[in-house]
Amino acid sequence: MAVGIADAAQPRNVLMIAGARSHGYGAHEHYAGLKILEEAMADEDTHVDVVRGWPKKDSLIAEADTIVIYCDGGKRHLAIAEMDRLEQKLAEGCGLVCLHYAVETVPGEMGERFRKLLGGHFEVNYSVNPHWIAEFTALPDHSITRGVKPFQANDEWYFNMRFASDGKVTPILSAIAPAETMRRSDGPHSGNPDVRKKVAAGDLQTVAWAYERPDSGRSFGFTGGHYHWNWANQDILRLVTNAIRWTAVQSIPDDGSKLETAIEFSGLLENQDFDPPPNFNPDAIKTELGIGS
Repeated sequence: MAVGIADAAQPRNVLMIAGARSHGYGAHEHYAGLKILEEAMADEDTHVDVVRGWPKKDSLIAEADTIVIYCDGGKRHLAIAEMDRLEQKLAEGCGLVCLHYAVETVPGEMGERFRKLLGGHFEVNYSVNPHWIAEFTALPDHSITRGVKPFQANDEWYFNMRFASDGKVTPILSAIAPAETMRRSDGPHSGNPDVRKKVAAGDLQTVAWAYERPDSGRSFGFTGGHYHWNWANQDILRLVTNAIRWTAVQSIPDDGSKLETAIEFSGLLENQDFDPPPNFNPDAIKTELGIGS
């Protein structure tokens, strides 16, 4: 049975699943990013478990009110081997959140199954993954956007996603992709005639969405999250934290999830899978982000 809105005041169990180490220092830092989200969500009404890889204890899945997945996608997506269990769990009303590359799975039957759970996904030869500065000048009136101000951020914002035709998909973050996002040649992830036409027309591109599933469960897809440093952006952190709570059918204050303190740069350095490279320049990153030491 799906969790009802009337149960929103009950404590929630949030399971966060981190994928294997991936792109190198400061990017696709799955475990470190989830640990930041865990700290941001810490309160007496929320219990968070962060694990590396699909949990060996099924009790973590069984007890979860929402599951957050942050991992590499495509054939490496850690949920592919566990799709039957994930579908079973979500059919009970559990929420689902997928961050960055975790919104991409393989096309065909698996992609269709995944789309029914998340409401949309990155489809190769259709969606694209350029790095660009997205300007979110307007936000919809939704529980997920409470306390979030318009902002801009440089990230690998995927767009032209393949969305579900059933349930209710609500764009949460949308921006106009600049022409430079189409500077690469056509390819599985880089471009195609369909997306080029949309960018040339100046269409809004949805890069984060809420999904109210036909089974009454809730899901959220967020295509940002390539750069680990962006978790210092309070609007990004609050938006994703709000979204996790929303998928767990947890009450969200009018001013959004409470973030105890702003993230300092030293906190971003913790729990990363890679050591910093010799040319790592923390001062340049702090200046770009406008955060403290």
